[in-house]
Amino acid sequence: MPFLDTAQVRLHYRLEGREDAPLLMLSNSLGTNLDMWEPQMPALLTHFRVLRYDARGHGQSSVPDGPYSIAQLGGDAIALLDHLGLARVHFCGLSMGGMCGMWLALNHASRIDRLVLCNTAARIGPPEMWNVRIEAVQDQGLAEIVPAVLDRWFTRDFRHGATAQVELVRSMLLTTTDAGYIASCAAVRDMDQRNQLGAIFAPTLVLSGRQDMATPPADGHFLADHIPGARYVELNAAHLSNWEMAQAFTTHVSDFLLKPATATQESSNHG
Repeated sequence: MPFLDTAQVRLHYRLEGREDAPLLMLSNSLGTNLDMWEPQMPALLTHFRVLRYDARGHGQSSVPDGPYSIAQLGGDAIALLDHLGLARVHFCGLSMGGMCGMWLALNHASRIDRLVLCNTAARIGPPEMWNVRIEAVQDQGLAEIVPAVLDRWFTRDFRHGATAQVELVRSMLLTTTDAGYIASCAAVRDMDQRNQLGAIFAPTLVLSGRQDMATPPADGHFLADHIPGARYVELNAAHLSNWEMAQAFTTHVSDFLLKPATATQESSNHG
């Protein structure tokens, strides 16, 4: 089982696919791990060499003392790319992973080819909301808020009609440590990249969920309106659109990453 040990953190990762395929790095949401991308993997591996990893504080990665920052999470991604000798990758992140992707495109632009920002925002707030959540986990434990998290992550129809999938996601949440979750909540709370989006020049796809309560479509539109040349797609899903609309999600991501560069660069803001 592959791990990267740095001075700060031990990162669990998985690199799959043929070596001559385009490289795609996937970054998980708050409270999940690299298994959150399982619905996409069979299709993605037909086209890409895929690198998944557990963000610090999640999955089988270590849980350094918090609070964390998005800059730290982005630094972990760069350390992993350096360790594997990968100079440049496509990057797809959902929610917290998307915030990490924005930071990478702003601070390590030469490492990012194309960028996919899923169910995310330049600022997921307000900070008071995160403070309340942190206090709830400190007082009661993460398990107590999992039902409310799942209510935000999936539509009612999906929760009742796809119970096996929902249980897999519930398990990911329940195996996340309280300390890792709290430290990562702080990272999301403290990041505001709204005024920097115009400096992202990677070809970008923004993917939102029409019924997403955590990062509603208005957040996705803001990203697409402020990132030069970004394309916007909206799915009829809640926050974990890659589970709820798995086939459509995977198709949009793959088509965007595989189309010729000139077509990607010329795609409209709301294509």
